[in-house]
Amino acid sequence: MSDLELPESPPLALGTVVVIGGGCYGSFYTRQLETARERGKVSYGQILVVDRDPACQVVRELPPRDGRQLVVSDWSEFLDRFFADYGNSEPAAAMSDVIVPSPLMPHLMYLWLFRRAQSRWPGREISTVPFSTAPGTPYDATAPDHTRYVSHADWICPTHCTEPARCPVIRGPRTWEMSETMERWTQELDRMRPTRGPVLLECRHTVFAVGTFSVAAVLAGDRIIADAGARAESVDVLVGTVSACHGAVNLLHVGPRNP
Repeated sequence: MSDLELPESPPLALGTVVVIGGGCYGSFYTRQLETARERGKVSYGQILVVDRDPACQVVRELPPRDGRQLVVSDWSEFLDRFFADYGNSEPAAAMSDVIVPSPLMPHLMYLWLFRRAQSRWPGREISTVPFSTAPGTPYDATAPDHTRYVSHADWICPTHCTEPARCPVIRGPRTWEMSETMERWTQELDRMRPTRGPVLLECRHTVFAVGTFSVAAVLAGDRIIADAGARAESVDVLVGTVSACHGAVNLLHVGPRNP
């Protein structure tokens, strides 16, 4: 059989796809997903585009289509409702459901995990604490809310880069992996005070320049935090939404139990 006769691989099967934001990024991701489905590269149950504006760019520029729904809502309020539907299900049950984050948004999944910790331990201090060490990445900036924005790139990356094994900017092999950097950083922090994790939501290229992380990873991260708080009198948990090159990272502090 020649290469031309090789059968095509089946489409990637997804469940619900949540696109955060209906602006320039969200409209691009939605268009790419729908094009990928038309070309037989992906299948999905539905796309939920979440935006506070009922006349956002997705509505203005994309014609209505079956399988796509605009959810007019604040992002955090939507995520609280969305994850409540999963209850105590096993993380594997949500493996096919994915979230498409926007590059320019708050660290939403950390904020959801933070609220979960507050509801789980109403009598304990739940706070976001600053990091005591640096990750050692070329780019490292701290926001007023203690979110650490880190990157292995000290250059401007191409828009919608899929982070291939060969970096398109330096034209050489990509020798770094942000998840490994987070593992090392967590170990370093743990030598100073009890630190668990890392809880990582790894946004990876899925199809047609669209990056996603799984709902299952979020639920698994919530369980890591619950286990850390149950086992330790006081503990920090490193939480990051990361790709191969970049990341937004926070340190969630669970204080002592209230006697």
